Amino acid sequence: MANSAHQSQAIMAAAERSLAEQRAGGRRRSIGRGSAELKSRHLKGKLTRVVVAIVGIVIAAMVAGSIIGGIGIEGLFYAVLAAVAVTVLLGRYPRMKVPAQAQLNQGDVRTMVARTELWLENQRPALPAPAVQLVDQIGVQLDALGLQLEGVAEQPATVEVRKLVGEHLPEMISTYRRIPAHLRGEMRPDGRSPEEQLNDGLGKISGEIDLITRQLAAGDLDKLAVRGRFLEYKYGGALDGSEGKTG
Repeated sequence: MANSAHQSQAIMAAAERSLAEQRAGGRRRSIGRGSAELKSRHLKGKLTRVVVAIVGIVIAAMVAGSIIGGIGIEGLFYAVLAAVAVTVLLGRYPRMKVPAQAQLNQGDVRTMVARTELWLENQRPALPAPAVQLVDQIGVQLDALGLQLEGVAEQPATVEVRKLVGEHLPEMISTYRRIPAHLRGEMRPDGRSPEEQLNDGLGKISGEIDLITRQLAAGDLDKLAVRGRFLEYKYGGALDGSEGKTG
């Protein structure tokens, strides 16, 4: 009952935030600081390439003008056209790559959190509305958890946290997505649909991340040591057996 109440509160809180964001101008583009930083670096890289290309075009036009005694209106037109074309092309490509699921738990904690947030953002269009709200909430929680784990040495407890965030959470969502769309709302023998199982699993993971964050804040690392509860959340503890029935 307590877990169900926590999930209900989590969904309501996420819904209120979503409404507030829409009133302020729509859904935010990133679910966390980590994914926002990755996008920002990608955008800065694009802008740098655009500036370098335009500077190159200007220099080439100046050199050509000095050699032939001026490029004239026509030459200026082509130079501007080339600058516009380069800006459009480099502004659109290369597109930002979504990390593969197998890459999420690689690198340091900061990298893991950022990659997981970016991966989660790209799964949202395929998820039911309550799950999208919970994913947005988990993104905020991952920011706080990532900051806390940056100062903690790798040990069995933190390894299990990384598995929860970088492996079990994405695998649960991937398992759901492998279920044909027309079967996701069907009731299973346990009386719940895959959509309900997904929401339940995300709620449990959100609650677990919240608990871990509070324990880390209290310096209570001993309580995190191989709790045995993390394995319970493989595939979110919500879609067991679903994968084998997707065909």
